[in-house]
Amino acid sequence: MSEFSPTAEQAGDHALRAIRQTIAQFQDCSQEEREALQHDLDQLERMTEKLAAGRVEIVVFGEISTGKSALVNALVGDDLTPVHVQGGWTQDVWHVPWDGVGYCVPGFSQSQVVLVDTPGLNEVGGAQRAEMARTAAEQADLILFVTDSDLNATEFSALEELAAAQKPLLLVLNKTDLYPPEELAALLALLRGPRLAGLVAPENVITTQAAPREVEYVLAAADGSTRSEWRQPAPQVTDLRLRILELLEAEGNSLIALNAAMFAADKSDRMAALRVRLREDRASKTIWGYAVSKSLAVALNPLPAVDVLGGTAVDATMVVTLGRIYGIQITTSKARALVTSILQAAGWVMLSEVAVSYASSVFKALTVGYGSVATLLPQGAAAGYGSYVVGQAARYYFQHGASWGAESPKQIVAEILENTDKQSVLQQLKEKIKAKIALNPYASKR
Repeated sequence: MSEFSPTAEQAGDHALRAIRQTIAQFQDCSQEEREALQHDLDQLERMTEKLAAGRVEIVVFGEISTGKSALVNALVGDDLTPVHVQGGWTQDVWHVPWDGVGYCVPGFSQSQVVLVDTPGLNEVGGAQRAEMARTAAEQADLILFVTDSDLNATEFSALEELAAAQKPLLLVLNKTDLYPPEELAALLALLRGPRLAGLVAPENVITTQAAPREVEYVLAAADGSTRSEWRQPAPQVTDLRLRILELLEAEGNSLIALNAAMFAADKSDRMAALRVRLREDRASKTIWGYAVSKSLAVALNPLPAVDVLGGTAVDATMVVTLGRIYGIQITTSKARALVTSILQAAGWVMLSEVAVSYASSVFKALTVGYGSVATLLPQGAAAGYGSYVVGQAARYYFQHGASWGAESPKQIVAEILENTDKQSVLQQLKEKIKAKIALNPYASKR
């Protein structure tokens, strides 16, 4: 080992810090974001506890009726998980301590190995149960994939997904007592052959008899008489137990640390993507909402001075709201300055909108408000369009941590204007104004 390579204990500490840092990244979430991310945060907390305790989790995965629950019972040596003659009996994820395994993670006196029994992959009407099984496998340190025959399409697809997670994977061929020797040999040749190359190593294909079928025994009495009796032989899971121990002894501590770090990285990516989507949705609704509000306020207000002052206040309030959505606090005065800088960056491109609004305001003043019926549609739509552009630019600014990044405000605004369907936005704003007028009899009489 290189002097720069971390020890197993150091790897565990690094993984624990990674998980805690991931949790800390999402402490400043809004209430809506926290509700959406709570399940992931709970799983990260559970992973923290698991890693700190040195708990090893071995997930038993597979289709219904392959003997998963019976295998867990056979390994543990007791009937702890439900087993039923009908398929699909396992309806929840069962965590069963495997106290007799004979393994303890070095450095953890309270270390424990836990077998996790999951619902069947193909259980009818069990989409939620299948998701539970996948979640359990996601957190696993080692996976047992149980089958009782050659793999069907569903099993093969699931095995590919699990193998892609780069976790130790044992393919357990259960119920081997049901096969004649020659058929069993042929089946093992298939499972250890080229078709599963890269998914499961040949030495990790293990045979078991978790609940052997009853065998007839002929008992002879001292007087020479005989009688028959049916008995169930003891489970045969020794080879599987030994292989699990070999893997744990070789890399148990590093294994749980690596899996915890991978789990934290995957969760961090998923949660970050979800938070971005939530924020983008809220930002889009906020920008459009303020654009409509400004359109209506400017269009229906007969006083030109209030048009200008009110419009500025709406834009500044929108910017403050957008900042909060992206977790950035900005004062109203700074929001006004940001609005001004965006409008300045827009330059001549926005001049037509400003001209329409100004001309309409002057017309209002000359007609003492009675000209608003003729001007409210173009003026209101122009004002709303201006807010829409300001909002899109402010969103970019907050997306990049209250910075324009390597671009200039002028470049950003130019790109926004180029990618915005101006006529579509204006038309939608005009429709909103028309709808408001239809509900306001006083507006139509002016």
